[in-house]
Amino acid sequence: MNLPEAFRAACHRTGIEPTPHCLWVKIAGQKMVYFHSEKKTTYQISTAKAGTGQESGSFQTPLGLHRIAEKIGAGEPVGTVFRGRVPVATNGKGNAQALITDRILWLAGLEPGLNQSGTVDSHERYIYIHGVGDESRLGQPNSQGCIHLAATDLLPLFDAVPSGTLVFISEN
Repeated sequence: MNLPEAFRAACHRTGIEPTPHCLWVKIAGQKMVYFHSEKKTTYQISTAKAGTGQESGSFQTPLGLHRIAEKIGAGEPVGTVFRGRVPVATNGKGNAQALITDRILWLAGLEPGLNQSGTVDSHERYIYIHGVGDESRLGQPNSQGCIHLAATDLLPLFDAVPSGTLVFISEN
């Protein structure tokens, strides 16, 4: 797999081998690249309106190496709305009030002091890759720290990537 140097460096720094599937979130371009075998697919995303940052309560997207810790929502219909990771409605498509929809890939940080433990713990901050009711703002910062993805991209990605998949979040 032809991962970018920064992604490989994060794996080396943490002593973690790249997984067969990898995701690279590029904040500056509001893009996410999915690497699998020798293929790569690029998706338009939205990250935090408040930029990048590690602290709990900052409403910023955390940087560094993560893994998909939990996958939530398998089998739910498109437009399913989640609250507290529980499906509560199915009217999320086009609904600006539906903040978390379709599927959830819950991230856990892998870099102690950067995105793991204490007030910077990405899992405890509930940082997800997830759908959103109003997809019109994809491509520009619009989240409260999570990574938003269109349902048409999220559903097949959710089915393709296993728990444990590495996710690297960088400025560029």
